[in-house]
Amino acid sequence: MSLLTHVMDHSLDEGYAEASARREAEGTAGMPRTLKAKLGLAAGLVVTAMVVTLGAAEARIAAPVLAKERQELIDRVERADDRAHGLERDIDRLRTDVAARQRAALKQPGGGQGELVALLAGATEVHGPGVKLVVDDAKGASSGGGGKPRESSGFSDTGRLRDRDLQKIVNGLWQSGAEAISINGQRLTELSAIRAAGDAILVDNRPLVPPYEVLTVGDKKRLGTAFQDSADGQYLHVLQESYGIRYALSPADDLRLPAASSLTVRTATPAEQQKGAS
Repeated sequence: MSLLTHVMDHSLDEGYAEASARREAEGTAGMPRTLKAKLGLAAGLVVTAMVVTLGAAEARIAAPVLAKERQELIDRVERADDRAHGLERDIDRLRTDVAARQRAALKQPGGGQGELVALLAGATEVHGPGVKLVVDDAKGASSGGGGKPRESSGFSDTGRLRDRDLQKIVNGLWQSGAEAISINGQRLTELSAIRAAGDAILVDNRPLVPPYEVLTVGDKKRLGTAFQDSADGQYLHVLQESYGIRYALSPADDLRLPAASSLTVRTATPAEQQKGAS
């Protein structure tokens, strides 16, 4: 009887009942969490959609304004460029006019005397016999160091002609009897400056590119010999023998040198006053 009573009172297995109770508890507790997560996700999507919509609307509103401002800026830049180009053309025109007036003024007083002054000042183009000197860097010359050091400087020689080298060459030509000199088409005057900017050589602030063609008007026979025998001519020969600098000197029957691109007048005296003083 006790066994029957026990079976009647406990019709379900205890393990089964425990498992069933656990599943029921998990199901009733999990449903609210799932629903809450779905609601949160939906709310997040709604907020995201609103933000995207508002951003797109603001972008559509701001786009015409930005395009207008951009076009106005482009127009301002183009107008400024046009003004700058116009000013550059005016400067070039005025420089040409000033140079022409200077050359004309140098030719006026004294006839031949004025022409001589204009020639010496580089105000007029000149042609005549002379010598042509072409100087170039060594083959394979680079802008870096690593070469044989020159005793006069202590810097590594790179096989490149330096501004001080060109200065000595030009001074040697003047001392040898040159009447007029140009380098790569740039006419030299008493006020011309040969300087360096990095690896580049500048003549009157204009960069030159090797090879350097030095045209010299003068007595072609005496000038070439005098230069080669001078200290500066020997210096150029040492540059060739020791550092690979290349050069060629040859006489010419007729060389044409342009007038100086710009002349700077420091002082001037009217012709009438000059005659009265004499």
